Amino acid sequence: MDLPLLWAFILAFAVLAYVVLDGFDLGIGILFPFLKRHENRDTAMNTIAPFWDGNETWLVLGGGGLFAVFPLAYAIVMPALYAPVIAMLLALIFRGVAFEFRWRTVRWRGVWDMSFFIGSVVAAFAQGVALGTIVQGIEVSGRAYGGGWYDWLTPFSVVTGLAVVVGYALLGATWIIMKTDGPLNRLAARYAAALAIGTLVGIAIVSAWMPFLQPTFYSRWFSFPQILFVAPIPILVALAAFSLFQALKDHVSNYRPFLSALALFVLSFVGIGISFYPNILPPELTIWQAAAPDSSLLFMLVGASVLIPAILAYTTYSYWVFRGKVIEGEGYHTHHH
Repeated sequence: MDLPLLWAFILAFAVLAYVVLDGFDLGIGILFPFLKRHENRDTAMNTIAPFWDGNETWLVLGGGGLFAVFPLAYAIVMPALYAPVIAMLLALIFRGVAFEFRWRTVRWRGVWDMSFFIGSVVAAFAQGVALGTIVQGIEVSGRAYGGGWYDWLTPFSVVTGLAVVVGYALLGATWIIMKTDGPLNRLAARYAAALAIGTLVGIAIVSAWMPFLQPTFYSRWFSFPQILFVAPIPILVALAAFSLFQALKDHVSNYRPFLSALALFVLSFVGIGISFYPNILPPELTIWQAAAPDSSLLFMLVGASVLIPAILAYTTYSYWVFRGKVIEGEGYHTHHH
């Protein structure tokens, strides 16, 4: 059994689950100043209140898993990404504090709203920059990071950072469409249409740029027969985009915009995965070189096989319990007033 490869899939799943789940609640933070009335902000926040803490479980699983399973990759990637990772963690803490405090105060509500917005934008941007840095390639000397302090800051990583911010805002807007009614729903639909265009432009720019960053990406996307494996992805992206615009135009189905936006993220993620394989950190470090010994991987697999289904089960259950629309003036936090 190829344990490193299996673990690569498990960690990829954890990261994808994080991006999808925390993406929409960071997105709501990014949209916060644009929601106009503070009642709209309360309602938007109530749509994520039952979920937002649990969504970050996957970040812990992804980061802790990388440390345990691919220690060499962790040792190289952390020093390369210190600045964006620390910025992201501080932003997530700031955001969490703002989330709880804005309900406790009227006078300071504007300050906490602003903190929630800034925390969300910084966290999303930092995640995009980290992604861009890994994609453009990390300099390795021997078995350690060989680059400088500021290698993470390049035009490409800034573009991926902005693309992630716009993409998360799209997830946030489509989530609001799904979870609310009335004027807030229509406001979110207007934003979603613009953000969808922005997200697709971001995907297009990053996809066009990637093959020129590393020769392996170029050969993977533009040579025969490899192109047969990757060709379905742009086609599926186009289908997901079509579905998204249709659903936004119809105003009938409320969950289709969100699912279509998720599809864009999943497909982009799969595209990156196909570009990377068999490397965990392009250009050189493969999944097998970076992996811990098989005995460790097997030991942790036993834990993961219990833990991951349990997390999936309670996550699914909480989304099921809190399904349906959130009506203005009702919700999780109103009893604090």
